[in-house]
Amino acid sequence: MNIQNIKDLIGETTEYDKKAKLEKKKPKSWCKSISAFANGSGGALIWGINDNDEIIGVEDVKNDSEIISEQIKTCLNPIPNFDLKIKKIDEKNLIILIVYAGEQTPYYYSRDSALIAYHRVGNESVPVNPAKLQELVLKGSVSSFDNLKSKYSFDDMSFTKLRSIYKIQTGRNFEESDYESFGIIDENGFLTNAGALLADESPIRHSRLFCTRWNGLDKAPGIVDAIDDKEYNGGLINLLQSGIEFVNNNSKKMWKKTHNSRIEMPDYPERAVLEGIVNALIHRNYLELGSEVHIDMFDNRLEIYSPGGMCDGSRVQDRDIMKVPSRRRNPFIADIFNRLKFMDRRGSGFKKILSDYRDNEFYIKELDPIFYSDNDSFLLILKNINYYYDITDTYKRTAKKTQQNIVKIIAYLTDHNGATSKEIANILNLSTSRTRSILNQMNNIHSTGENNGKRYWLDKK
Repeated sequence: MNIQNIKDLIGETTEYDKKAKLEKKKPKSWCKSISAFANGSGGALIWGINDNDEIIGVEDVKNDSEIISEQIKTCLNPIPNFDLKIKKIDEKNLIILIVYAGEQTPYYYSRDSALIAYHRVGNESVPVNPAKLQELVLKGSVSSFDNLKSKYSFDDMSFTKLRSIYKIQTGRNFEESDYESFGIIDENGFLTNAGALLADESPIRHSRLFCTRWNGLDKAPGIVDAIDDKEYNGGLINLLQSGIEFVNNNSKKMWKKTHNSRIEMPDYPERAVLEGIVNALIHRNYLELGSEVHIDMFDNRLEIYSPGGMCDGSRVQDRDIMKVPSRRRNPFIADIFNRLKFMDRRGSGFKKILSDYRDNEFYIKELDPIFYSDNDSFLLILKNINYYYDITDTYKRTAKKTQQNIVKIIAYLTDHNGATSKEIANILNLSTSRTRSILNQMNNIHSTGENNGKRYWLDKK
């Protein structure tokens, strides 16, 4: 028996626990996992497999299945949706309990007058903390923190930054009716928490951004601990712009000349920095009091910390970054930032961050960003591209790869003259943006058309 075989048994379920036998006198040992699965994205329990993934089977599947079903109805409040199945493998019976993600969160383990809600942290089921419990309560009431009514009146706040950025980004005026349709105010003129977070002078005190440029590779004290540090208050748009400005002011932008232009080489890809700060501000858990978003810059890296782990309780370091779905802890704020064109409604910002590095001309695998989360926090580490390279050697390696690709392009255009960058990218096995960068360095081709319709032609000798 191996992990893949187990996944075949439980289908699309990503979380599971396996048990050698049913602990009939200790229902909490497995009911807490049921609570955690129902409070998260679902999961499965399998009885009849030991810790070494060996199938040992369950002797009395009928009786044990009845006990499992009865204990769920007795010990779980409310009762989650589940399926109980018996599967025979190698002439041995397994009991498989599929627990579905619940809509009536929180799901408590109830015993001896005590109610305890659990959630998954890695491969463990642990009691939720107060902030997570509040989040589950909001989820169960089909609400979110940013949609709750605040105690602040719309008449006492200004939104000049929001209106200005909306005009710049969309070309349209922000109408008075947009405040309610965007979820910034309720029907009685009170701000929602989303509105309070977006006001020019946000009254939510723990919505702050701490930025520090440390001297060296860590926070260890030295002659000069920090080169620069700032604390920013105000609305989320101000925090985003201030964070980007701080990063730009404390990083370098190198460049190298080509035959007719130059290639910009910033320490950090611009889009990756934007996505990282946006994710930290938009998806942080605002129910975690006494904690703020932090940007810490070192010689070799940039770290962005935000309160609150993954929405579903999983650990991002255990996931395939390119397959993590977009889930929004604060959907109203996320929707507004989408309207402001600061984020994409359709996909995960994680993919854009990773892709921004991999599309870089000097990419190597060691430069991949690091994503880490636990129960209460999320950390993104962006590598300083210019630090990680010996620039001269990198140019040599890159120049050699580029020359090889130029030879392929010339050969392709000889037979397929008038090709798009996408068609050329396919034969190079590169991204379209990287291919365009190479095409722009070639002095023996010309282009016709614009944007996605642009075609490249080999100059006649």
